[in-house]
Amino acid sequence: MIPGEVRFAMASMANAGTNAGELYEELGGLGSAIMGTAEDLFEGQPTGMPEPIPRGTALYREGPGPAVVRHLEGYGSFVDFCSAQGVPAYELAADPERLIRFLRTVGSQLADDSTLRAAAAVFVGNTIARLRPDAKWTAYEGAPSTVGNREKAFEVHRLLEALRSANDDAERGLLAVLADWAQEEPEEPPARPPLPVFPSAGQPRYVRPDVPAGTYYNRDGEPIPYGRQWGAGAPDPESHSVDSHPERFAGLHAVARALIDHLTSVYDVDVQDDPAHAGELLRAGRDVLRAVKVSPRDPGAAALTFVLTGYPGVMVHAGVLHDFAFPVCGCDACDETVETTADRLERLVLSVAAGGYRERYPVGRKRWSEYALAAFDDSGSESGQGEPPPASAERLHAAEITLREVPVGWKPWPPRRS
Repeated sequence: MIPGEVRFAMASMANAGTNAGELYEELGGLGSAIMGTAEDLFEGQPTGMPEPIPRGTALYREGPGPAVVRHLEGYGSFVDFCSAQGVPAYELAADPERLIRFLRTVGSQLADDSTLRAAAAVFVGNTIARLRPDAKWTAYEGAPSTVGNREKAFEVHRLLEALRSANDDAERGLLAVLADWAQEEPEEPPARPPLPVFPSAGQPRYVRPDVPAGTYYNRDGEPIPYGRQWGAGAPDPESHSVDSHPERFAGLHAVARALIDHLTSVYDVDVQDDPAHAGELLRAGRDVLRAVKVSPRDPGAAALTFVLTGYPGVMVHAGVLHDFAFPVCGCDACDETVETTADRLERLVLSVAAGGYRERYPVGRKRWSEYALAAFDDSGSESGQGEPPPASAERLHAAEITLREVPVGWKPWPPRRS
């Protein structure tokens, strides 16, 4: 059976850019070997895989982010293989249904040749990317690469493996998935965060309190190099379920208190220190020690609620529909440190106060919720989109009404009066 992760669709190739068959004819039928060498069966110049996206770390990064790759290089040997089988590769690139059936017939040959199998996976992925203008290749650190759009992404290596044992019913099911995806209307583009207001010359600057890093040891008495345990490789599979030293995050409570004090001294705000405000979180925090809501005296600016937990950690509710956890995950695989987690916490809080935060709900036909955040110090940006949080219909409706009043983003917090 085709696995449930199958996430791509077919579309009419008539509007998918230059027709590969016409291009082949214009070249005078020079043969699939030349076409394969040139790797020009898909739109644009072939390029390498985009920079891998880190797993379990902050989304902030310098510059515009990973390049958009729709035409990945490295499929030439599969083109030559197709030619040897008497099948023009350009025809397969223009017909996903024929490609799938061809892959079923040659699955055992691909399985015996890892180089050829990798080239076939690239060819399949490029065919997928060609089906929709919003499809692209995405690489993940320590995980298989995928191709698709924001709604659906597919691991092409798993598709090849699944096709080896697929029957006719499974093939028809896959083709139905392809057709459905091809007919879907494109989603709205992701929101852009508003530009934050940089601190004025006389505004007090936030200073992080002393946060001791500490040294922590494994069962063998050896120091654990948190933050660099895995180097460039993937985490140990067993480390995903291990949370050796959560106490290393205790300093986050001091950072949260310092941020609250900074906001109170710089901005015109109301501060309510009451455990009841832990109810602002959309997902209930466990072992709540303290909850502080800081509300700017401008309804167009987003409030922040800090919830200090006994983990130890900090949850922050920003605006109306988004919670942010610090750390995101304390397991050994994610390898977060108190320093990098404090960086994220400070960026969120100071950027919201600077007016670099935007929320949208509902977005598109799926009525997703979305946020976008631009760093207060111009160091980068992050965003997220998905199903709305587990909130009551009344709370979601209230959020929808509130966000209509800030369609381009939450305002900067008003400064405190002298």
